[in-house]
Amino acid sequence: MINIIEPRFFEEEKQAIIHILESHKITRGEWTKFFEESFAKYLGVKHAFTVCSGTVALFIALKALKVEGERVIVPAMSFMATIDAVYLAGGIPVVVDVDEYYTMDPNQLEDAAKKYNPKVVIPVHLYGQPADMHAINYLSEKYGFIVLEDAAQAHGAEFFGKKTGSLGHLSAFSFYASKNVPMGEGGVIATDDDKIAKEVKKWIDFGEHPAFNVRITEFQAAIGAIQLKYLDERNRRRREIAKRYSESINSNFIHPSEREGAYHVYHLYTLRHKERNRIISLLKENGIDARVYYSYLLNELRGAEHLPLTNAERFKKEVFSIPVHPYLTEEEVEKIIHSLKAVEVLV
Repeated sequence: MINIIEPRFFEEEKQAIIHILESHKITRGEWTKFFEESFAKYLGVKHAFTVCSGTVALFIALKALKVEGERVIVPAMSFMATIDAVYLAGGIPVVVDVDEYYTMDPNQLEDAAKKYNPKVVIPVHLYGQPADMHAINYLSEKYGFIVLEDAAQAHGAEFFGKKTGSLGHLSAFSFYASKNVPMGEGGVIATDDDKIAKEVKKWIDFGEHPAFNVRITEFQAAIGAIQLKYLDERNRRRREIAKRYSESINSNFIHPSEREGAYHVYHLYTLRHKERNRIISLLKENGIDARVYYSYLLNELRGAEHLPLTNAERFKKEVFSIPVHPYLTEEEVEKIIHSLKAVEVLV
C-alpha cells in the first residue's frame, strides 16, 4: 500500500534520542527551549510555547483570550478539534461557510461578525492552504475581533511572503505524526504579542490558577527541532508532486488551486469528484491509500449554530485526498497518476 501519510526519521533523530537518554534530562531541558526558539524564529514571531497537542494549543489560546460565554467563529470544514476546543474553553461556536479554497469565506464571516459580535475568529489553513488573511485581518480591525490561526496543517505555508502562524494575533500548531513537522504528539501556541504571550504562559505554568500539565518531553522536542530543519526542503517536494498531479490527472477531477499570494504546502492533496467513494475503493484495491478529510461539517458534530453552508455541504460529499508526502518515489507518483486516470474510466 502506498501510504497517504508516512513520517520518517533518520540517524540524526536517533542520535538525539540517545543523547537525551544518556543525559538523564528527559523533560524541560535544552531541546524544548531550542525547539521553541527555533520555531518562533522560523515563523518570525517573539513567542512559541510548546504543549502536548494541537487541540490543547487551541484550548489554551482560547482560555488565554477569555472566551467564556463569548461567540467564536469557525469554518465549516476542519478537523473536529477546531470546534471542540471552543466548547472546552467555554466559548459559543458559530460556523460559517468556506470558499473555493476550502478556507473560511470572508464574505460570510462579515455577515456573522455583524450578527454575532464575536470575540475570536479561527481561520483554518486547511490542507496546507492559507486562508485569505488580508480580508480576515481587515474585518478584525473593522469589527474588533481577535484572530487565532489554526495552522495545524500549514507548517511552512506563506501568504504574501509571511508564514502562516504569524498572520493573526496568535496561532496554534499541531505536531501529530501526520503533520509536515511530525513529533508524534505535540503543539505550539505562537504570538508576536507580549500581552497575549503573558496570558498564554499562565495556562502553561503552574501557580497563577488551576492548570493542566501540558508539557512535551525532550524526545518530542528533539524530533521536532530536527524535522523543522528539513521542513522547507520537504515542502518543496510536496509542491513538486502536487504540480505533477495537477498537470497529469484528468480534468474531470476538481484539483486544489493555490490562492493568489499563497504558498500552499500540501499537507494533503485534496481532489473532488461526485463519485468519490467509488474512486477511493478502486484506488485502495490498487494499493493506493486514499481517504476523506472530512466527511462531516463542524456544526454537525455538536449541533452548533451556523449560517448557510452551501459550499461546504457540497464539498464534504466530494473531497478525497491522495498521497503527497515527500518520501514518495517517482514510481509511486506515476502509479498514483496512472491509477487515477484508470479509475476515472470506470466510474
